[in-house]
Amino acid sequence: MTDFHGVFPYLVSPVDADGTVRRDVLARLCDDLIASGVHGLTPLGSTGEFAYLNNAQRLAVVETTIAAAKGRVPVVAGVASTSTSDAMTQAKAYQKLGAAGILAILEAYFPLSDAQVESYFRSLADAVDIPVVIYTNPQFQRSDLSLDCIQRLSAHPRIQYIKDASTNTGRLLSIMNRCGDSIRVFSASAHIPAAVMLIGGVGWMAGPACIIPRQSVALYELCKEARWDEVLKLQRKLWRINEAFARYNLAACIKAALISQGYQVGDPVPPQKALTADERKAVEAVLAEVG
Repeated sequence: MTDFHGVFPYLVSPVDADGTVRRDVLARLCDDLIASGVHGLTPLGSTGEFAYLNNAQRLAVVETTIAAAKGRVPVVAGVASTSTSDAMTQAKAYQKLGAAGILAILEAYFPLSDAQVESYFRSLADAVDIPVVIYTNPQFQRSDLSLDCIQRLSAHPRIQYIKDASTNTGRLLSIMNRCGDSIRVFSASAHIPAAVMLIGGVGWMAGPACIIPRQSVALYELCKEARWDEVLKLQRKLWRINEAFARYNLAACIKAALISQGYQVGDPVPPQKALTADERKAVEAVLAEVG
C-alpha cells in the first residue's frame, strides 16, 4: 500500500450550501472509481477545493474517503496550510484515520525563501510515519520548490514522490536526473501523462480521472506495456478533456461532469461559481465524444 503508482483521481469535495459534506455521494464515487480500476484516491487536491474548506470539512472528506476505500487502494490525503504547525496537525490526524500517504501542499501569503519552503515540507514529513508526496504548482502557489530544494528534500526517508504541475515536462526530467530513484514523479493534469510515463513517471494524480477513470487506467496500462502507438492514439483522444477544462474553473468542470454522470456533488464552494448552462453543454459534449 506504500508503493504508489498508476492513476490517482483527485476527488471532488461534495459540499451542501450549508457546508455539510455529502458523505454518501463521495463514498459512492470512491466505490465506483475503485471498481473502474484506479490505483489510489487523493482527497483534498486542487479538484477537492482544499483552499475553500475548513478543517472540519477537510477531516470529513478524508475520513469518508478512507472508510469507502476499505483498504482496497491507498488513500493519499492532501495537507495544505500557510502554517507549519497546522500542516503537521492535519497530517497526523489523517495518518490516524488510516491514510496511506500525505500529499503535501504549501500555501503562502508572504514570499518564502528556499530554506523556509524546505523547512515546511521537512517538518511535515517528520510529523508522520507514512510516505509523503510533495506537490508543486507554480500557477497557483506564491512560493514554489526549486530544483535544488527538491533534490535536498528527496533525501528525506519519507519524501518519496513528487507531483509537479508546472506544465514543464523538461523540469520533470531534471528532477529525475538529479534525484534518481530517491523520488518518483507523478504527472499532473497540466502535463501530458503519456509523455511523463515515457520519460519515467510512475503515474498521475489528476482531477479528470474522476470522470474518465476507465480510460485513464487503460492509458496507464498501455504505457506500462510500452504500446506507444496505441498510447498516443488514446492520449490524443483524452487530451480533449484537458483542453476543455483549461477554459473553465477546474472544480466547477469536474463537478458539472460528475453531475451529468449521476453524482450529485453540488456546486463548487463560493466564491467560485458553477458553470453556466452553455458551459455545461460544452463539457458534456466533450465527454460524449471521449466516450
